[in-house]
Amino acid sequence: MDPVMDLESLVAIDVHTHAEVSSKGHSSLDDDLHDASSAYFKVEGKRKPTLEETAAYYRERKMAAVIFTVDAESATGTPPVPNEEVAEARARDVSSPSLIDPSGEGGREAARRLVEEYGVKGFKFHPSIQGFFPNDRSVAYDLYEVIEETGAIALFHTGQTGIGAGVPGGGGIRLKYSNPLHVDDVAADFPHLKIILAHPSFPWQDEALAVATHKPGVHIDLSGWSPKYFPPQLVQYANTLLKDKVLFGSDFPVLTPDRWLADFGKLTIKEEVRPKILKENAARLLGLTKP
Repeated sequence: MDPVMDLESLVAIDVHTHAEVSSKGHSSLDDDLHDASSAYFKVEGKRKPTLEETAAYYRERKMAAVIFTVDAESATGTPPVPNEEVAEARARDVSSPSLIDPSGEGGREAARRLVEEYGVKGFKFHPSIQGFFPNDRSVAYDLYEVIEETGAIALFHTGQTGIGAGVPGGGGIRLKYSNPLHVDDVAADFPHLKIILAHPSFPWQDEALAVATHKPGVHIDLSGWSPKYFPPQLVQYANTLLKDKVLFGSDFPVLTPDRWLADFGKLTIKEEVRPKILKENAARLLGLTKP
């Protein structure tokens, strides 16, 4: 367990937040994609908090956050917020998976270094933005080997994305890459890899539930949607078959944990399941408690 993190005092662990601006003010998305995402989520107020502001925000709420940038430079030409900068946020009570570009050079070496030297807990992939099928053996399989070997987590964006929504041609972003069934192949080929399917996976919610039910290492985070819009089958599975594999995530800053938790409180979730979703499942997956 991280020495700065008092697990007992935490209200929740948010497993899905974004670092959208570097210490030098550089954004991880170009203005068109950033503005489209803000419009899609109806974001009000400041959309680009710094890492320090994000840490303070979560500390004030007695929560921990998993934070990552968007690294799709090979597909978009926009450099990411440096993974090393995000990783150093661990010293400010923020856990730090990184997002790594599977088409970039030196991915294996970068992943191993981030885990061994910075204590990074895992890596996020955004197949639609990065432009690859997760089960394409020629793109990311050597990277998955390192992630599995080091015991880190692979988190995959699944389903619809607000990034590019409303921009002509969707900003060139193709939704087909983020069908969770592509990740089923990854889970089969890397049976000890810890995987998170991010978001209610519209329009492939049933596929995501099937994969998470069938593959022991696959989990689902609930980020990117207000809980009041969750499909009924997602709520049913979270209450039953997947009660130990569903994780709280907000998608901060586009959706705040305050709004998410307020709406989550109105869902018909069993009382014994709520703490699992809000903290216990994530703490176990992140290695903060014993399995």
